[in-house]
Amino acid sequence: MELVDLCPLETWAALEDEIYERSGLNPAVYDIAGVRINPRPRWPNRLCPEIKANPKGQSFICATAHMNMANQARQSGQPVIDECDTGMIKLVVPISVDGTFLGSAGGCGLLLEGNEIDTFLINKIVGLEEDRIEALSEGITSLSMQQAEELAAFIQGRIEQIVSDFQARR
Repeated sequence: MELVDLCPLETWAALEDEIYERSGLNPAVYDIAGVRINPRPRWPNRLCPEIKANPKGQSFICATAHMNMANQARQSGQPVIDECDTGMIKLVVPISVDGTFLGSAGGCGLLLEGNEIDTFLINKIVGLEEDRIEALSEGITSLSMQQAEELAAFIQGRIEQIVSDFQARR
């Protein structure tokens, strides 16, 4: 079973739109392999596209954070809120049907209140100069942990409704 068996891609895209409108995070729905099912990022800052455009940034920062957090969400069955190695928030909510993990939904790209961008690590992995990283980081907004938890609960509720609708149609 795949995510598009639960509902059409348009429904998942609508969820991504809601995540973005509520939070400003770069929203995404990922399949079990960690691949976005809707390849339409909404960058919440100028730094993330630079990191993702670099193969090392994509592999060693973005994909690693997603796979680790998706695995935590898969095992716990609960949302995971943490940060990637850049210091930015990543939120992952598992999508499961009858105990079978199918993927996840969430977002990334803002700061949790009190955190800051790890310019040193980004420089070492991606090769961007620290002053360039600082310039690209200007204006990155933050979420409180309470806001992140409320967003996770919203996403979890929407996923539960999608799964419930799917099960009612079977």
